[in-house]
Formats: sequence, C-alpha cells, structure tokens
Amino acid sequence: MKKPQSVRSILEKTLEALEIDIPLKGYSIFGAWREIVGELVAHQTQPRAIRNRILFLDVSHPTWMQQLQFLKPTLLEKINHYLGQPLIQEIRFKLGKISPPSSPSETFSWKEEKLDRGTLTRIERVLKEIGDEELKRGLRHVLIKGAQLEKLRKRVE
Repeated sequence: MKKPQSVRSILEKTLEALEIDIPLKGYSIFGAWREIVGELVAHQTQPRAIRNRILFLDVSHPTWMQQLQFLKPTLLEKINHYLGQPLIQEIRFKLGKISPPSSPSETFSWKEEKLDRGTLTRIERVLKEIGDEELKRGLRHVLIKGAQLEKLRKRVE
C-alpha cells in the first residue's frame, strides 16, 4: 500500500505542475506591502505588477523616485526575504497615483472569470493522481479559484 502524501506536498506539486507557484508567491507581496517596506515607504509607493521577475512600483512623487533608486538594493533584499527566495530580480519605478489599499474583488469579481479548456484540462490532469475524492474536490475548488484570480490579475494590469 502506498504511503499517503500530505496535503501540503500535493499542493506544492500541483502548483509547480501548473506553473502558477511563482506568480502566486510573488503576488503575496501586494497584501503585505506595508509589512515588508515599512509605513513610510508604503505610504508613497504601491506595487502595480510583476513581470519576468521585475516588480513595477507606482511612486507618488519624483523626489521619492530618486530616493527609492538609492534604496533599491535594500528593498529587493526585504522583498525576497519575505518571499523566502529570490523571486524578484529588479524593481522599476513609475510616477503614479497611490490609492488606499484595496483588493481586486472590490472592483472586479474573479468569480466571473471563465477558464479556457487547456487550464481546466491541466488541473484535471494533476488531480487524477489523487485517490481521496474529498481532497480532490477541495483541491479542484482551490486550483480553479486560483486560476480565475490569476486571470483577473492579468486582465486588470
């Protein structure tokens, strides 16, 4: 009889197989921005997007953009320390409006995002190896919701 796997190991393998583990980990900094960079910097900056391991930040004023250039190595270190691995290799600054923190669900509904057949097929391919139907059902729900959220994030960037 095969030894049961932990839910954590199944989730890690699934996220890796679907190649959504890096974007999901990277986007975790959006919700923890104040914690990562501190109140002063967070009040003047806002993460906008992550592409190809580059974090794009909106900055409130040109003076702050200049100051942040000097702080870039420290910011990269803090961000990657928070992530637990060097997922962000570069930071680019852009003058922009800084709005109060909000979640995408306040403006857009991720539940309305329709997934393409290829994404659903990949999810089902990963799930077919899981024998426990209750676990499979729960994991399917999590993976579909995660894919919908990722699709919404790409659309609103």
